[in-house]
Amino acid sequence: MQAEHEAEAGTGAESGAGSESGAGSESESGAGAAPGAAEAGTAAAKSRRFPSITKDTARPEGHGRAAPGDALAARQWPMLSVLAATAVGLLLTALGHPRVGCLVMGVALIAASVLRRVLPQVGMLAVRSRFTDMVTYGLLGVAITLLALVMEPKPVLHIPFLESAVRFTVR
Repeated sequence: MQAEHEAEAGTGAESGAGSESGAGSESESGAGAAPGAAEAGTAAAKSRRFPSITKDTARPEGHGRAAPGDALAARQWPMLSVLAATAVGLLLTALGHPRVGCLVMGVALIAASVLRRVLPQVGMLAVRSRFTDMVTYGLLGVAITLLALVMEPKPVLHIPFLESAVRFTVR
C-alpha cells in the first residue's frame, strides 16, 4: 500500500517535470506536485466507509452514528429501563425486602433478553452479538429469579436436593 502511494507520488512528479521546460521550473513543479500527490493519496486512503472485510473486532449491533439533539438519549430507553428496574430491585433489597428485590432484578434481566430479541436497535443494551446477549441476560435473569424463589425463610419453590447440597458444602 505504501509502495503504491510512493509510486503515485513519483508518477505525479515525473509527469509535472516532463511537461515543463528549464531546470528551475522542473524543481518547482517537482516539489509542488509531490506533496499534492501525497495528500491526494492519503485522502483516498482514509475513506469514511466501513471496509467490506473486517480485520478486527466488529462494532456491536447497537452502535450508531452520532445523531443530533435528543436522538441518542431516545435510542437508550431499553438500557435505561433495565437499569431503572435493577435500581428499584436493589433499593427494595436494601430496605429489607430481599426476595421481592431479587425478583425485580431477575425479571429486569429477563426483560433485557426479550428486548434484545425483539427490538432492532437497543442502544447500549447491545454489548455482544444478539444471540450472546440474549443467552447471557436470560441465564442471569433466570438464575437470580430462582435464587429469589428458594431464598430462606419460607421458600416459595422447594428443591429437594438443595438442602442436602447446602449441608454438604457448609459442614
